[in-house]
Amino acid sequence: MSQTKVICFANNKGGSGKSTTCSNVGYALASLGKRVLLVDGDMQLNLSLSFFDEETVLSMAAGEKNLYYAIKEEKDLADYIISTPYENLDIIPSSTLMSGIEVELFTKWQREFILRKCLERVRATGKYDFILIDAPPTLGGWVMNVMCASDFVIVPVEASPWGLFGLANMFEFTEKVRTMAPTLSVLGIAVTKADERKNYFHQTLDTLGSIDGVTLFKNIIRVDSTVEWSQDNSKPVLAYKPSARSAKEYLELTKEILENVSRKSKH
Repeated sequence: MSQTKVICFANNKGGSGKSTTCSNVGYALASLGKRVLLVDGDMQLNLSLSFFDEETVLSMAAGEKNLYYAIKEEKDLADYIISTPYENLDIIPSSTLMSGIEVELFTKWQREFILRKCLERVRATGKYDFILIDAPPTLGGWVMNVMCASDFVIVPVEASPWGLFGLANMFEFTEKVRTMAPTLSVLGIAVTKADERKNYFHQTLDTLGSIDGVTLFKNIIRVDSTVEWSQDNSKPVLAYKPSARSAKEYLELTKEILENVSRKSKH
């Protein structure tokens, strides 16, 4: 049995820092010596844009070596892997055509498990320690697919009054998926875009900390303009400016994620 762990980053609320968290945790895991495969499951291509310039990403999205075609044709994902500029870190890029993936899935047999089936051989080889999937900000058949293919879900939440909106739906949806994929578990909530100067900051943390049976990661990601600069340069913040506060926070969050995965895997 492969020891590869699959973690998806999901939140039905847009602007939660989902792709940013996925890309930076992926890079941090690779920098800690873990072999990582990233899967860009979102038509917005943000995860792909974290590692390649816009022209390259649009070229990959327009071609046929991307996630959309793999899922549409139910192909082995091993043939769609592309190396990033960084050691231990590969990616399966997305396509803008992912906007129509729900329609493609509709007629398929056991449609909730297509992604899991496409990932089977990649997992079985044990080539990667972690596979991280960036899910789109929706709650539909495709996100169900992503969750059914995963061992763990991490929910990035923006520390703002609107950041909590729809979170109850997110956890209800996860419970529904667990009826089909009972081994799936929520690894934790990762707080992003936090500003301690704002009154609602502590209120948000209190609310998130009071959710029954869900871990709130201790390491939070504060607002830092370096994150935007790193995105503008198509790099994870840890690669763009390792000395930045957000880079250090993502590294600490990643270490905490590793601890939680290790602890949950023993149960």
